[in-house]
Amino acid sequence: MEEQYRWFVGIDWATEFHEVCVLDAQRKVVEQKKVEHSGKGIAQLVEMLQKLSGGQAAQVAVAIELPRGAIVETLVEREFAVFSLNPKQMDRFRDRHTVPGAKDDSRDAFVMADSLRTDLHLFHRVRLDDRLVIRIRELSRTEEDLQQDMVRSTHRLRELLLRYYPQMLKLCPGVDEPWFWELLELAPLPADVAKLKRPKVEQLLRSHRIRRLTGAEVLTELGVPPLHLAPGAAEAASEHVLLQLPLLRVLRQQRADVAGRIQKLLDEMSQAGQAGEHRDVTIILSLPGVGRVVAATMLAEASQPLAERDYHALRSYAGAAPITHQSGKRRVVLMRKSCNPRLRDALYHWARVNSQHDERGKQHYAELRGKGHSHGRALRGMADRLLAVMVAMLRSNTLYDPSFNSRADSSNVA
Repeated sequence: MEEQYRWFVGIDWATEFHEVCVLDAQRKVVEQKKVEHSGKGIAQLVEMLQKLSGGQAAQVAVAIELPRGAIVETLVEREFAVFSLNPKQMDRFRDRHTVPGAKDDSRDAFVMADSLRTDLHLFHRVRLDDRLVIRIRELSRTEEDLQQDMVRSTHRLRELLLRYYPQMLKLCPGVDEPWFWELLELAPLPADVAKLKRPKVEQLLRSHRIRRLTGAEVLTELGVPPLHLAPGAAEAASEHVLLQLPLLRVLRQQRADVAGRIQKLLDEMSQAGQAGEHRDVTIILSLPGVGRVVAATMLAEASQPLAERDYHALRSYAGAAPITHQSGKRRVVLMRKSCNPRLRDALYHWARVNSQHDERGKQHYAELRGKGHSHGRALRGMADRLLAVMVAMLRSNTLYDPSFNSRADSSNVA
C-alpha cells in the first residue's frame, strides 16, 4: 500500500501557523515551510502540493495529529490522502527521532512525514463525515461542555450554601432543580424563612410538580436554628448565591435547546433511514437502551469505525477491549485507559441501562457477576457484547432482533 505514495507530508498544527514538511520516498526533504491558518494560507498549501505532485493528489500522503478542521477537510476534499495518529504514538515517533521529551514544531513536521513514510499502518485514514453527522458531533460536544459548566456552577452553589445555609441542601442535595432556585430567591437567608407562608411554598411545589415534599416539610427543614456566623457573612454569601441562579437557568435552557436540536437531527436521519439513507442511525436507535445521548455520541465519536463495520477498532476506541499483561505464569487483564473518554462513558451508560431494563441484558449481567466479575468488569463485558451485536446488525443491514444477542459475539464479527 505504501508504494502508491510518492510524497509524504507532515503538518504540525497550530492556532496561527502550521509547520509543513514534505519528503519524497527516499526521505529527502523537498519542501519545508510555514503556512498561515487562513483561507489564503491553506489555499497556498493545496496549490504547492498539487504543483509538486503534478496534479496527482492520490500520490500525496499527509500526516496530521488533528483528524478534523479546515486544513484537514480542505485536503480531503481535494482528494489528498490524509492520515491522523494518536498523540501518544506521536510522542513515541518523536522520541525515536530526537532526544526524549524534546519538542520542536519544524522537527515534529519532519517526524510525522518520515513516520508516515515508514509506518503507514500505524496511521488512520481520515474521511469526511456526512454533513448531518458533523452537525451532531458539534452539538453533542456543545451539550457536554454545557453540562460541565452546569456541574461547576452547581458545585459552587452547594459550597456557598454549606457556608451559611446547610439546611437548604436537605431539600435538594443536587441544587440543580428550578423549583429549588425559586425557593432560594424567596428565602435567600435563614432569617427570611420566618416570612415564608405555607400556601406560598405549596403553590411553588405544585407549579413545578414536586410531590416528594409538602409545604409543611419544607418549612420544618428550613426552620432549624441557623449557623452562627460573623456579622455580614451570611448576607455576603447570599448575594453570591443570587448571582449564580440566573447563570444556572441560562445553562439549563441552553442545554435543553441543544438536546432538542440533536434529537431533531436524529429523528430526521432515522426517518431517512427507513428509505435507505442514513440507515445506520435507524439500526443503532433500534437497539434496547440506546437513546439520544448514546446514539449521538456513537455517531459523533466513532463514525469511521462504524462506517467500516470495524468491530475491533470500535471496541478498542471505546475502551471495551481489555489489555492483557503476561509474564511467565502471571497473567493480568486490565481495563483499557487509552481510549475516547466520551465514547467510553456513553458505552458504559448504554451497558448500565441495558442491564437494568432489558431482560437479556439483566440475564447477561447476572451471568457475569456469577463468574466473580466486579460491577465495572461486568459492565465492560456487556458493553463489548453490545458493540458486537451492533456491528453484526450494521453488517447485515437489519434492525434489532433479540436473537442477535445469542448469535452475535466477538467470534462472528471478526
